[in-house]
Amino acid sequence: MNGKKQKLNLPKTAFQLKVALLGIDPPIWRRLAIPCGITFHKLHKILQAAMGWEDYHLYNFTAGHVDYGITDPEFEFDGKDSRRTKLDQVLEKKLKFIYIYDFGDNWEHEIRVEEILQAERDKFYPVCLGGERACPPEDVGGAWGYSEFLEAISDPDHEEHENLLTWAGEDFDAEHFDLQEVNERLRKLR
Repeated sequence: MNGKKQKLNLPKTAFQLKVALLGIDPPIWRRLAIPCGITFHKLHKILQAAMGWEDYHLYNFTAGHVDYGITDPEFEFDGKDSRRTKLDQVLEKKLKFIYIYDFGDNWEHEIRVEEILQAERDKFYPVCLGGERACPPEDVGGAWGYSEFLEAISDPDHEEHENLLTWAGEDFDAEHFDLQEVNERLRKLR
């Protein structure tokens, strides 16, 4: 370095979002604070880290009757490019919008803009502020498949019990949520 202090590019404002996975009871949710000036594509990456998904599949946001996503040769998309549209151009306080991940399993998330915050100088964004329950395993079959999965892993006599535990990991706990672990994943995105 040339003796000058490196200036951090800190956001001036942040959205506080509540993200809830629909079709699951009891609910799986996360509360996040994210920079207002990021793109929908960056929000997708943040949601992947916050929820625990692996980013294997396509996604789509719908906000104000407009779709935001990316094009794919096998998927016809008639919306705006999520890599070029910034959140602060679209979102406002109290707005609810939808994020769908994995068009086969169709994981639908309702996202609510709870607050527009003055960014704190000593806080790095994005950050998870809270949440409940573990994210379902990737490719489990959507909300319906997840319900069957939970039933099978909780019953040692179920014919798929051992196979599904091996597939998901012996230590899978649907009630587990680790705020520190989520924030570690989010730190890797900065």
